[in-house]
Amino acid sequence: MKAGRISEERQDLQDSPTKVYVQVAAALVLRLQVATCKCGDTTIALLSIFTLLPCNHPSTRGGVDFTAAITGLLVAELIPPHLRLGVDDACMTPKPHMPQLPYLTPFAALLVSPLALLNGGISNGFMVNLVRKGKKPIKKYHLCTFLSISHQITQSKWVIQQKKLNLFFSCRIVFDEICFDSQAFQMGLWSIWLSGILLIALSFYATQKLPSSIKDQIKNTQMIFPRGRSDSGNPTITIFTAPSPPLSGSVGARQVQAIRSWIGLSPNITVVLFTQDPSVISFAGQFGSRVSAEPDIDFTFLSTPYFHSMVARSLASLSDISVIIDPETILLPDFISALSYAHKLDHDWLLVSSSRHVSYFPFHLDKYGKHWLGEDGKQIKTRKLQGFLGKAWKWKHCDERRLLAWNNGDLPLHSGVLPPFLFGKGLHNSWVINEALSSKYRFVFDASLAISNFYLNPLDQGSYQSFGVSNVTNSGNRSWESVGNLQLGSLYGALYFHEANYSNMVKFCMNNGQYLFVNSAEATAYPFRHQRSLILRKEKILGSRIGKKVADCVNGFKSLHDTRDCYVKDQLKPSNSLSLPYSLEMLLSGLSDKNRTVVLAIAGYNYKDMLMSWVCRLKSLLISNFLVCALDPEIYEFAILQGLPVFKDSLAPTNISFNDCHFGTQCFQRVTKVKSRLVLQILKLGYNVLLSDVDVYWFKNPLPFLYSFGPSVLVAQSDEYNQTGPINVPRRLNSGFYFARNDGSTVAALEKVVKHAATSNLSEQPSFYDTLCGEGGSNRVGHDRCFEPETNLTVHFLDRDLFPNGAYQGLWEGTNPKAICKKKGCFILHNNWISGRRKKLERQFLSGLWEYDVNSRMCVQSWQKAKVTSYF
Repeated sequence: MKAGRISEERQDLQDSPTKVYVQVAAALVLRLQVATCKCGDTTIALLSIFTLLPCNHPSTRGGVDFTAAITGLLVAELIPPHLRLGVDDACMTPKPHMPQLPYLTPFAALLVSPLALLNGGISNGFMVNLVRKGKKPIKKYHLCTFLSISHQITQSKWVIQQKKLNLFFSCRIVFDEICFDSQAFQMGLWSIWLSGILLIALSFYATQKLPSSIKDQIKNTQMIFPRGRSDSGNPTITIFTAPSPPLSGSVGARQVQAIRSWIGLSPNITVVLFTQDPSVISFAGQFGSRVSAEPDIDFTFLSTPYFHSMVARSLASLSDISVIIDPETILLPDFISALSYAHKLDHDWLLVSSSRHVSYFPFHLDKYGKHWLGEDGKQIKTRKLQGFLGKAWKWKHCDERRLLAWNNGDLPLHSGVLPPFLFGKGLHNSWVINEALSSKYRFVFDASLAISNFYLNPLDQGSYQSFGVSNVTNSGNRSWESVGNLQLGSLYGALYFHEANYSNMVKFCMNNGQYLFVNSAEATAYPFRHQRSLILRKEKILGSRIGKKVADCVNGFKSLHDTRDCYVKDQLKPSNSLSLPYSLEMLLSGLSDKNRTVVLAIAGYNYKDMLMSWVCRLKSLLISNFLVCALDPEIYEFAILQGLPVFKDSLAPTNISFNDCHFGTQCFQRVTKVKSRLVLQILKLGYNVLLSDVDVYWFKNPLPFLYSFGPSVLVAQSDEYNQTGPINVPRRLNSGFYFARNDGSTVAALEKVVKHAATSNLSEQPSFYDTLCGEGGSNRVGHDRCFEPETNLTVHFLDRDLFPNGAYQGLWEGTNPKAICKKKGCFILHNNWISGRRKKLERQFLSGLWEYDVNSRMCVQSWQKAKVTSYF
């Protein structure tokens, strides 16, 4: 062999996908000594070596078992010297061109033994094919010697030539006859197998001693999985839920036990708790860093989380698998094994598992959360625990407490948009399952008998409320939330028209430690194809061919559906109009801040999207003391479904135009007069009011600044567009943004404004200025104030640099009004001085001052991957 050829072969190794194995082999620095002997008239030799070329012998399968060769060399090293057979140095003499490498210690050689053991190398490591090129074919091969480890190894195939005998290496061992039948030879074989057992015991420890560079190379050669797939058998899992208050007492104890059961299953599990309650941060802290509290999803004004927002957040997760679960559901270890199997599927999937309930559960987790203990403090095995639960738990008819899990792949869960269901208020799980089955994007299967999950049947029921008044929070007044979910289920998707037969869903079962997919309706099974992924291929299982495992799976689910098979379509019958059971007084009492102040918005259905953008912005600023007056039934119902604190005005005009209700129209005049009347009503109930039109974008909370003006001062935005000169000129008081205190002067002044507007043919804005500042500005004081002498009320016009209107300095026409306003320190920016609803919406959206996704019906969040969809 020439030095140039060795160089070429080494270069080939650099590009070979198996270079890692070659580098490991080179690290062994072994030398093969071939022993020869004569049995009859045949010269034989035992050869074992690495080769990077495909096998040419008919008995091969086109590949090389590298780890088998490693094992052969390693095990040979363990053979006692006195049992080794003689070596005829004439068979192989070190050639000058062979590279000289240092000797490898047995311990270093042991480091790679796990690779060989995992491929069954001990049993076939000595196997080689012996081929002799010549006229007379070899009919019998004889084993004559063992291998010993020495000093030399090449990094590619070895071809040994001695006289007319050409020996090269192949992938298989074929033993036809053994030429020695001595006791020493038998002892050698026993030594090999005993040594193999020793290697198995040490292999897991030795693997940890591999150099990091080798580990990295091995990892880099593994298959690259699609998005959402882990490169190991242990997928990362994120469990999402929303804790139910109170977090103390029996409700809190059940949730603590459930969360501990989750994180104790695997270090690859993290938990996200959706909440607006600051106390949950400390609640989550007791579980360690793998449990966190997140407020960045949509909630109702009662702090009930939105299911569609939870799902959207989970789909943005970086983990392999996302799970949404009830906060009191306890999980057992088969949860991990089931998801690990599902993770290997070669198709995106959605797993469904119904939860069972138990009335008595006399077990608790140990302090580490790893093992279940009985009442006597002794550890309970999982199998025994499942046996107890098998007798104690029951399926609750049509229970919505299902576990949903899916891989974070490329396909959506279903077609269309997920409606704004309220989490834990019914129907949302059934809706998702039905749509997923109808869409057929994902492989949907029922794992109710493969995953042990259950909850204690409580006598007390928690609620998601965090409302300020007890008479608003009792469970009897919360039925409207469930009614809202039913109404959404009837309006969206195919559930109202076609409900899937859940009993025909593919079943995921475990029987005798093996998993199986079964579709009894189609008489098909989906057996696993074990390797890197599990390929779903239907196979018919007709008649007597149905095995016991399949039959057990089908029968188990049959008994399950006999007790809980139900349909929700009957619940989706058209119901009466949706309404909140809270009066204006109740809303004010529950929502006002410590200063008894509320932020009031008034809107009709024509401005529903702008209303939601306004609400989302206030939520992002952590402002929760707002409420909405609905001008029509459509916006009232829409606001309820969006979780807004809304009330109806019985005196509101009924003929509000959808597109033609902008400044100057008769519709606009009628609507604006509602605002001052409602503000006066709330002032008389004892609350301060900051009225804000929904086209006002808030950069920061202005209330602390507005409080600084003191009593008997009405603070309002100036509508003056000239950049210089006074800002309190006639009829430049903007009634779309002002702050009114609950004091005698303000109440008396607002009464005069409402009375004046009721008899005017104009909007309320001229009535504000003419009443408080005098006709023609007779009550003006300086360049930014007015004083109304009859009520002793001062009107202060706000600085336009801090509270700019839509015409000031051409801010809306600039390239980046958001950046300019932030630099100026603006509190708000009013989107007025523009005619037409559509133009107003478009200007605000294109300026980046939009906080609501009209398609998903969610507030824009930082974790969202896709850009907000526009209808412009």
